[in-house]
Amino acid sequence: MVRLGIAGEIPFGYIDKDGELTGEAPELAKVIFKRLGVDRVQPVPTEFGSLIPGLNSQQFDVVAAGMYVNPERCEQVIFSDPDYQMLDSFIVRKGNPLGLRDYQDVVKKKAKFATGTGYAEIAYAVEAGYKESDILIVPDQVAGLNAVEAGRVDVFAGTALTTREVVKKSNKAEATEPFKPLVGGKPHVDGGAFAFRPTETRLRDAFNVELAKLKKSGELLRILKPFGFTEDEMTDLTAKELCGG
Repeated sequence: MVRLGIAGEIPFGYIDKDGELTGEAPELAKVIFKRLGVDRVQPVPTEFGSLIPGLNSQQFDVVAAGMYVNPERCEQVIFSDPDYQMLDSFIVRKGNPLGLRDYQDVVKKKAKFATGTGYAEIAYAVEAGYKESDILIVPDQVAGLNAVEAGRVDVFAGTALTTREVVKKSNKAEATEPFKPLVGGKPHVDGGAFAFRPTETRLRDAFNVELAKLKKSGELLRILKPFGFTEDEMTDLTAKELCGG
């Protein structure tokens, strides 16, 4: 049995209304671990910010939460190659009254800005010149949508996929066109992957072999499609590239 650390974030990894483990990462993990001879996966729900500490203190075996690969995290864990790539998008009020299309717009218009706990979007906003202490941090994209709808903030930043999914039920808010945030002044594409303890290189490598087969056969997209992923989110990025190696 493999224990999967999840953060209760739709569509990445969560417990559905029937109490079942699902999401893009757990469903993919079930397929790959089965091929590696492990028939059972068990969810260990935690907060997003506790995933890496929880992994390293052996509360679970793998982070299956669609976690972005970045150099800071690469110092603490080892990643599989990404199973998807992702651009950013904003939740704004219907009609996007402030015309917010990227982080530079947020700074220019002095917009009230929110994003989620531990999200990569915090650093992107700060790089664009937004003051970190002025960012409203909310638990997730649902709380972000609520903050925009209630007028507490002008904009919530998240992944293109989570924002486009969560606004489907809203009459007051919409998602902006996906865009590449700037990192070090260059347009950046994120990739989400599974995280393993640094000692688990053999398991990570075996996982990568099966993941590569699923990408090649097209089965990966079939597994991820029910969660709102499209051809645009498929990627050949490697963990090494995203770790800055």
